[in-house]
Amino acid sequence: MQEREKIIVSGLVTLLLLIWFGFVFHSDPSFAGSGWGLVFGISGALLMFVPLLYLIVKRIKPLKKAMTRHVSMRTMLAVHIYAGVIGPVLVVIHSGHKFESPLGIALIAMTLIVVLSGFIGRYLMSVIGREIREKKAMLEDLRNDYDIAVGQLEDSGRVSLLRDAGPIRSTVLRVFAPLFQKLGDPVEIEVLRLADAIADVEYAMRTHQTFKRAFSKWLKLHIVISVVLYLLIVLHIFAEWYYGIRWLA
Repeated sequence: MQEREKIIVSGLVTLLLLIWFGFVFHSDPSFAGSGWGLVFGISGALLMFVPLLYLIVKRIKPLKKAMTRHVSMRTMLAVHIYAGVIGPVLVVIHSGHKFESPLGIALIAMTLIVVLSGFIGRYLMSVIGREIREKKAMLEDLRNDYDIAVGQLEDSGRVSLLRDAGPIRSTVLRVFAPLFQKLGDPVEIEVLRLADAIADVEYAMRTHQTFKRAFSKWLKLHIVISVVLYLLIVLHIFAEWYYGIRWLA
């Protein structure tokens, strides 16, 4: 998530929570059925269905290929995010803080859950992705420095086993560590320092990859609860239509 986008979306999510929390101080049972209430409700519902476009386009390759000729996936993701936050803000305003019916309470609750899960997941995924990219670049630099240092040792006829990779290299380094430190050779000490740094970065990358895999499951959960939210919206619209649009009376 870009810094500007993160600030704007964070502000909108904060606004959503503040508006929702307004039920402590305010409740207007008639607002949802009024003219302005209907405007906010319809506008919010339409915006909340906009994010479906991104999910559909992303998963249907022919449609994705056709759409990306005109609009980039990055732009569609931005629309997905903004519509997915502004829509719920309008819907909460539409409610007039009248949280009495089970359907209305479930709808507002699922709206907040979907928005918060999407915001937190999107923010954490961007952080994890950036961390992984930075760690990869750092690891490449460390390995280059390590290879140069080990090459210097090999050229001088010293430890060649340091070229071994993975657990073997780690074991060799630990075995020879006391000797290197005792001898105090700057190159050997540098090799140890670089090896420790490489091990730390590799461990951090594995941890980040674990989180990334976990968030792939989060994405599926986010889609599931979004589908539940859409079903509740459709049920709410049907109920309002069935019992009549009160503001016309």
